[in-house]
Amino acid sequence: MKYVVLLGDGMADWAVESLGGKTPLEYAKIPHMDRIAREGTVGLIDTVPKGLKPGSDVAILSVLGYDPETCYTGRGPLEAASMGVHLDPGDLAFRCNLVTLSDGPDPVMVDFTAGHISTDEARRIIVGLDRSIGSGLLKFYPGVGYRHLLVWKGGGPVVETTPPHDITGQATAPYLPKGKGAGEVIELMLKSRAVLKSDPVNRDRAKKGKKEATSIWLWGQGGKPAMEPLTKKFGLRGGMISAVDLLNGLGVYAGLEVLRVDGATGYIDTNYVGKGEKVLEALEQSDFVFVHVEAPDEMGHEGNTEGKVKALEDFDEKVVGTVLRGIARFGDFRVLVLSDHPTPVAKKTHVSEPSPFAVLSSVAADNLKNANGYSEPAARASGIVVSPGWQLMEGFIRDWRKFIEDRRR
Repeated sequence: MKYVVLLGDGMADWAVESLGGKTPLEYAKIPHMDRIAREGTVGLIDTVPKGLKPGSDVAILSVLGYDPETCYTGRGPLEAASMGVHLDPGDLAFRCNLVTLSDGPDPVMVDFTAGHISTDEARRIIVGLDRSIGSGLLKFYPGVGYRHLLVWKGGGPVVETTPPHDITGQATAPYLPKGKGAGEVIELMLKSRAVLKSDPVNRDRAKKGKKEATSIWLWGQGGKPAMEPLTKKFGLRGGMISAVDLLNGLGVYAGLEVLRVDGATGYIDTNYVGKGEKVLEALEQSDFVFVHVEAPDEMGHEGNTEGKVKALEDFDEKVVGTVLRGIARFGDFRVLVLSDHPTPVAKKTHVSEPSPFAVLSSVAADNLKNANGYSEPAARASGIVVSPGWQLMEGFIRDWRKFIEDRRR
C-alpha cells in the first residue's frame, strides 16, 4: 500500500459574498479533489486542540498523527530542525519574520512578509543583522523568503508572543512580547529597526518602489520537542515535500526524508507540477509521501479571494491531478487531501474550526462515497468528524474502513 497526503494549507474558508455565497472550495473548479470526495470518503478533521493557537505548526502536527497537547513546544524548534540547526537542552528557538512596520511611536503591521521579500535579499539582511546585533547567546539563521530563525542559547525569556500574520493592519504595541524577559526581546526587535534603516537591500528595494524590511518580529519560540518518528511507529519509509522550513522540520522529527523541489517558493508562484511529479518519483522508493502547498494560506492572509480560488485550482490540477494520474501504477494506494485549518479571506488569519478532508482508496471497500464533491458543506453533511484530529493518521495507515465506520455511529 502506498500512502499520499496532499495538504493545501489554509484551503478551508467561509462563504464569500463575491463568490455568490459559496466558499472558495465550492466555487473553484477542482475536479480532482471532487473525484476523491465522490469516489472516496469525506469528513471533518479537528486539528487544533482547545486552548492552542490555530497555526500550521499545531494543526499539521495533528495531521501527522501527533497530539499537540503532549508534544508541541513551539514553531521555532521545528524550523530549526529543517535548517539543520542543532538545539541543546535549554536552547530557545524563535521564528524570526522580516516585516514591514509603519513609522511612528506605535507602528502598524503593514506587511508580515516585507513585501514577500526574496530569499536572496532576506539572506543578506539576516547575515547583516547577525553581525550587528547577534552575540554569543544570540544567533540569527537565514531561511526562506521572509521566514528566518533566532536561537537564544542556554535558555531565554519566558514570554507570550503573537504571530505577525494575526495583526496585519493593526497597531503592534498591544501585541509585543509579554512575560519574564519580554523587555530583552522587545529591545532586540527595536535594535533591528535601527540597523535595517540603513541596510543596502532596503535602500535598493525603496528605489524600486518595493516594501522594505523595517524590523524583525520574534514569535513561535520553543525548545526541542520529543516525538516518536512516524516512520518507526508505522514501519514505513517516507518523504516530506514543502517549500517552508516548518513543514520540513516536522518531517525531520517524523523521520521523513526532506525532498526538495526546484522552484518551490511557498507562494502562489510555486512549482506545483514539480511537487506532484516529486510525489510519484518518491513513491518508487517510499511507502508514504506528504506534500504541502502554502499558496492558499498566503492568499487567505492577503484577503485575496481571486488569488485563493486560483491557488486552489492550481493545487487541484497540477498537484492532485498529477498524483492521481500516476499513482495507480504502484498498485494499492490511499490518497488523503485536506486543509490543516481554515484561513478565511474575510478574516485574513487562521481560525480553529474543523476542516474538510477526503480519502480515496484503491481498495473499493474502503470508500464510503458519502459526498458529491469536496467542500466545507459536503464535509459537514457527511456526519463524520475526527476529533481529536491526530487520530486520523492512525486510521489512514491502519484499518481505514473500520476507523470511519466507528466515527459514523
